[in-house]
Amino acid sequence: MSSPTRAMIMAAGLGTRMRPLSDKLPKPLVTVAGKALIDHAIDRLVAAGVKTIVVNLHYKAEMIKDHLACRKDVEIFYSDESDGLLGTGGGVTKAMHYFDGEPFFIHNSDTIWIEGYGAALERMKQSWNPETMDGLLLMAAMINSVGYEGVGDFMMDAAGHLTRVPSGRVSPFAFPGVQIVHPRLFENPPKGGFSTNVLWDRAIEKERLYGIRLEGLWIHVGTPRAVAEAEEYLADLAPAA
Repeated sequence: MSSPTRAMIMAAGLGTRMRPLSDKLPKPLVTVAGKALIDHAIDRLVAAGVKTIVVNLHYKAEMIKDHLACRKDVEIFYSDESDGLLGTGGGVTKAMHYFDGEPFFIHNSDTIWIEGYGAALERMKQSWNPETMDGLLLMAAMINSVGYEGVGDFMMDAAGHLTRVPSGRVSPFAFPGVQIVHPRLFENPPKGGFSTNVLWDRAIEKERLYGIRLEGLWIHVGTPRAVAEAEEYLADLAPAA
């Protein structure tokens, strides 16, 4: 099975929770450990063999384009949502022509993690099976997550099948915003803007949505406080001078 060599980075959000840092620049350009969030994402994807990346744009789009103009290690295309945000599902649907029917990564621009056993994206590539999967989501254990304020996103069984969290239950896993998807996940999408949750639910009904555990520490960098926390964690890992 061929490994994905294309990806989409979700960078069109308004970053309201990141204010005041996002008042003057888009959230993907907020720096953590001396590097813009979007460069953390691109570096991971390039290391995993990705050759082409699509970035969707809305808020302060030209700033992101100007920043990425210096990247020569990967081919970058832009999907313009300046006429209106399309949500996670609608945004990917608009950019689907860039992927030529091949599976691809989708990567949020506000997620950083510290690797544990094995590189997460490589492990995802090794586990990806387009014959049985429409989507493979990276799953972070709640106990190994920083900056995440939710109650978990999915239940995952021993085979990796994902299901929704039953009422009254709490999930041990959060979705850190990284997945491999097959284009068929986006067949017959709703019109206009919509959430990928609509498509995930379809895949769950077919038992074609899977997860793989992140063997490391996930840092959700969604607020200024989370930026400071991420800086602290990454500083602790830096080699002594």
